[in-house]
Order: sequence, then C-alpha cells, then structure tokens
Amino acid sequence: MAALRDAGIHDERVLAVMERTPRDIFVPATFGEHCWDNVALPIGHAQTISQPFVVAAMTQALELNERHKVLEIGTGSGYQTAILARLCRRVFTIERHQSLLRDAEKRFAYLRLGNVTSRYGDGTRGWAEPAPYDRIIVTAAAASLPQALLQLLAPDGILVAPVGGERRDQVLMRVRQSGGRSACEELGTVRFVPLVPGLPRHNPIQRDLPL
Repeated sequence: MAALRDAGIHDERVLAVMERTPRDIFVPATFGEHCWDNVALPIGHAQTISQPFVVAAMTQALELNERHKVLEIGTGSGYQTAILARLCRRVFTIERHQSLLRDAEKRFAYLRLGNVTSRYGDGTRGWAEPAPYDRIIVTAAAASLPQALLQLLAPDGILVAPVGGERRDQVLMRVRQSGGRSACEELGTVRFVPLVPGLPRHNPIQRDLPL
C-alpha cells in the first residue's frame, strides 16, 4: 500500500479495502506471478483487469460511503466490483461477456459479497430499474461522456469514467451533479478498452477460472 500512498491515494478506507482484497483470485493463472504488480493484465475477450493504482484512483474519486448505491459498467474480472462492495451499501454491475460474468459471480460468492447484484447486458444502456444511483463508475472508455448513464445519476451524484478514443490516452473524468447542474473535472490520463454498445454476436461459455 506504500506505493499507492506515494502515488497519491490518500483515502484510508480505500487503502484498507485494497489491502485485504486478494487480487490473485481475479487474475488468470497464466499471469499469477504478476498479480500484485501495478500493471493491467488480460482476462480474456480482449478485456483486462486494471492496474491497482487505477482501481484505487477511480474508487477514491467516487467519494463512497456506506449508504451509497453504485452502478458499475463493465464487471470484467470482478476486482473493481469487490472493492466497491466493501465501501458502499449496494453495487449493481453489468457485463457484456457471459463467461467473464459467471467467473466474477463465483468470486463474489467466494468472498461472501452479498451486496452485489449482477446482470449480463449492454452497459451503454445502463440499468434503469434501480436508478437513481448515488455513484456510477465506467470501466471502459467512451468517445464522450455517456449521457444515457448521466441520466441515471442522483441529483447529488458522482460519475467517474474514462473518455477518449481507443488508440490514444484517455482522460479520466469526474462529473458531479449539484443543484441541477453538472461540473466536470479531469483527473489524469488513463488507458482503457473501449466501451462497446450492444452484445457480442458469439459469446461462448468458456471454462470457469479456478479460485
């Protein structure tokens, strides 16, 4: 955690949760020796598990408390989801790859995260039924701020998302809603896979990863 502190992560709750969440169970066995490195790692379907610093920075930017209801776009390995679940009241998470979602759900069960509700679907359309959300986090980059998701945000909510094209650095944006107005803030450059609308044409169920 010293490296995260040195990099600017100061939220003690985020640091504590990062320290006690086993990143190794979210990483394919092929990359097990690198599970604690501060790098992004492939998890299949051209997706990645973000580097610990990026996970910590995005989580810190959300300014979470135990009363918040959070929408996560892009479950992926479930690592970011697990961090969120230990800092808020409930997480609703959407993933467009069925096999990734099934593996993530097994990890949630293993960690006994009873406040996570997951869905297979198109994250660009959000999840309207439980809205509004106190916080929304997007773990893939859109060309512009996703307006459909902003409409699901509570009046005093925060959305954190990478914005930019696939082949260049993106900007991590934080949007605060207050008094019926939105204020945008740039938090630095990041690299994420693109936020893709729709569902894959072929989405085979791959063998589940061992815990």
